Amino acid sequence: MDTKQPLALLGGLTPAQFMRHHWQKKPLLVRQAIPGFTAPLPRADLFALAGQEGVESRLVQQTDDVWKLQHGPFARRALPPLQRPDWTLLVQGVDLHNDSVHALMQQFRFVPDARLDDVMISYASDGGGVGPHFDSYDVFLLQAHGQRRWRIGRQKNLSLRDDVPMKILSHFEPEEEYVLEPGDMLYLPPRWAHDGIAQGECMTYSVGFRVPERTDLAQELLVRLADEDDGATAALLYRDAKQPAVAQPAEIPATLQEFARDALQRALAQPRALERALGEYLTEPKFNVWFEPGPEGVLLEQAVLDRRTRMMYDADHVFINGESYRAAGRDATLMRQLADQRTLGPRDLARASDGALELLSSWCDAGWMHAQKPSPGR
Repeated sequence: MDTKQPLALLGGLTPAQFMRHHWQKKPLLVRQAIPGFTAPLPRADLFALAGQEGVESRLVQQTDDVWKLQHGPFARRALPPLQRPDWTLLVQGVDLHNDSVHALMQQFRFVPDARLDDVMISYASDGGGVGPHFDSYDVFLLQAHGQRRWRIGRQKNLSLRDDVPMKILSHFEPEEEYVLEPGDMLYLPPRWAHDGIAQGECMTYSVGFRVPERTDLAQELLVRLADEDDGATAALLYRDAKQPAVAQPAEIPATLQEFARDALQRALAQPRALERALGEYLTEPKFNVWFEPGPEGVLLEQAVLDRRTRMMYDADHVFINGESYRAAGRDATLMRQLADQRTLGPRDLARASDGALELLSSWCDAGWMHAQKPSPGR
């Protein structure tokens, strides 16, 4: 993506300008970010998706300030009538299940894939919403159908109500108000309070981002580092031949503390171990993602990554769906191109080594990518 090319999606700003002036700093309202936008997923298809096992969905209902939250899957008959006001269906990770929604999310790849998470679709009847709240992550709110009235504010008091099953602010203080039409979009940085109310039937697409929490990330990386198969240290057991008899048996020996400290330092000192663990963690598929094996023996003339595949790279590795590969030279350039563009054409594949083609074919066999017929004229 050309980060210096103005985009209608960003109100005529370039991605570079948006990231410099708005990202994690201040909101941006864009009228007709996608002119003439039509929801790529009809209401009936969204309801059907919410009824599937493995799809994360929630139903929020409000009656006289009494809130009710249910988790899916939901049979169609379990959802309220369309004419009933004040209810919302939230379906998470729709980009994993629909090619058109996945393609929509690709327009936001001026932010690193390591941060891009998923697209949630919110369907609401008249008056529906989830209450005033704030998110810990950035979000783009794209209106797909109908109208939604948004009130936003820089909330200082972040206390939450303790009488509802959701994270709703106790004292919401809006500063600005907008009504979004189909194609309009509102960007909000983390911790900007917002409350969206449907004006008639509406659908909103929320493009959200991953925000690793430092403690959780450290724990995940340490587990992965501990799993590294290093024969030189795998059998290194604690020894205390010089341990004297003790009068205070509950005291942890200083030598054991030092042994533990040395174990962590050794794990971190392994060349590229931390980078490898981070890349594998960032590309690990979500718990509800699975791949259908592809047909074997397919001639690889043109290939595209499956919409569920997460692929990234660093200076020394290529990462895909939680696995890592060392990469260098021409093949590394090819793999990085695949990660960035999510597709390889006939000319690209013609430059690949036999080893790279074999690896790509194995990914096709696993369903991580798919072989396609070349486009005419290529």
